[in-house]
Amino acid sequence: MAEEKPKIEEKKKQEKMVLSEAKLIRILGKDIPGDKKTLFGLTKLKGISWGFSNAICKKLKINPNRKIEELGEAEIKKITDFIKNPYLPAFMLNRRKDYNLGEDKHIMGADLDLQKEFDIKRLKKIKAYKGIRHMQGQPVRGQRTKSHFRTNRKNKGAVGVVKAKSAKTTAKPAEKK
Repeated sequence: MAEEKPKIEEKKKQEKMVLSEAKLIRILGKDIPGDKKTLFGLTKLKGISWGFSNAICKKLKINPNRKIEELGEAEIKKITDFIKNPYLPAFMLNRRKDYNLGEDKHIMGADLDLQKEFDIKRLKKIKAYKGIRHMQGQPVRGQRTKSHFRTNRKNKGAVGVVKAKSAKTTAKPAEKK
């Protein structure tokens, strides 16, 4: 019995090592765990939602329940090319009628963050209502602020009820000699 226990523990360790060595698939500069299904794994890429991931699987006729590590090089290349230049209806794209170019496009990764930052700077520059709200650190989309967003105030902290100091606590007791 004592000999069987170490064997069982060794098998568990080996299984953990095999699981930890799960294959990573690189798509557009992002490592995706190979044990994920295609539908869920593609959402790990910044700029790809569940709907966009599902559209990729349907357009390219890839089974969404297949593991990513089971995909071949050709399929990964097809996915990469499709993400770079998607041919989907405009409502599926994340940048419709771009401010500068006026065309519908899909932005991914760091470009998405950069574009969002530029949009906010433009709104601040032209002093649009949304830009002013961004400058003040207030909610932009019309939420109520009477009881929420108190911790969002810059350098002020949360606002709460402060008890007034009573006369007893402010007066110093007489010293005994």
